[in-house]
Amino acid sequence: MIAKGYKQTEVGVIPEDWDDREIGLICKITTGSKDTQDKVKEGKYPFYVRSNTVERINSYSFDGEAVLTSGDGVGVGKIFHYLNCKFDYHQRVYKIYGFNETINGKYFFYQFSTNFYDRVMSMTAKSSVDSVRKEMISEMKIPLPPTLKEQEAIAKVLTDTDNLIQGIEDLIAKKKAIKKGAMQQLLTPPNKGGKRLPGFSGEWEKTEIGDLFTIMAGGDIDRDNFSRLKRDDFIYNIYANSLINKGHYGYTRIAKFKAKSITVTARGSLGKAEYRDEPFDAIVRLIVLEPKFKLKGFYFSEYINSKIEFAYESTGVPQLTAPQISKYIICHPKKYEEQEAIATILSDMDKEIEALEVKKEKYIQVKKGLAQELLTGKTRLV
Repeated sequence: MIAKGYKQTEVGVIPEDWDDREIGLICKITTGSKDTQDKVKEGKYPFYVRSNTVERINSYSFDGEAVLTSGDGVGVGKIFHYLNCKFDYHQRVYKIYGFNETINGKYFFYQFSTNFYDRVMSMTAKSSVDSVRKEMISEMKIPLPPTLKEQEAIAKVLTDTDNLIQGIEDLIAKKKAIKKGAMQQLLTPPNKGGKRLPGFSGEWEKTEIGDLFTIMAGGDIDRDNFSRLKRDDFIYNIYANSLINKGHYGYTRIAKFKAKSITVTARGSLGKAEYRDEPFDAIVRLIVLEPKFKLKGFYFSEYINSKIEFAYESTGVPQLTAPQISKYIICHPKKYEEQEAIATILSDMDKEIEALEVKKEKYIQVKKGLAQELLTGKTRLV
């Protein structure tokens, strides 16, 4: 049942005083003339191509307000830019511009970027879209509040939320840069220019990974009591509460590897180390490093990620092997307490970054909820 004051339209239920208008009737649509090879590394103007990466160029073909979206490739229905400046753009990027007096450009950006992917997906029987035809944009209808004042109010709320999210993203980037600098200082031996924490002295040691850790390969979980499970259920590792992991479909599995170990990716994205604080299992794509004696595992996983660039066997699929990894050298404080002090600083930085990531995701979900309410007229601001 449609609530009082609302009506059913092609774009869904909207307020009675709203309209649904084809994009081609309220603005103009065209494509660029440049190719990716026209980019200039430190060019004067932004150059928009078919990805989220914004290149540079020394020319501009437009100066003003516009919305851009990718016309083909993996970015179809997913990449959008709102601009009001001088820029150039790729021949397979659509520019939507020349908004008439009935619509606010920023409001259009939010309507279009929120709903265009669903439109292109509804027009294909495949799981992805290869390219966008002009009429897919021009014939698309969007809900339109009757006044520019209401459109501007909606756009302002969503813009403010975007700015908040961007602020958190900028802070995350800053914190990551600070951590990277801290890793460079704290994981470098003091006699090589590294920063020593107060209260510690003595030379650091250089030790082969194989002398510090017992090195083992993960197993093929699919063939080990889990033949009915989907591999996606067990990407990279299975955590356990205590020693038993409760899998999907009622299966259980004893965790094979000890807590406080490290896993290193042996295929795909090679050489990514991760410290494991609980007992776990691991698939064949991982190599497991179990400490042979008391070590602060997080220190060593951070060192591997920061300081070691693994070579790999190039026969067939690129991969790392246990014998390869065992010969790499790690520089480390001899005393466990110093390893722990360094690890604590870096771990605290990670926790701060993770908290910001959670906060960012929270606001992303808030924005989705706001967009759903405001862009359909369920909540009115004017």
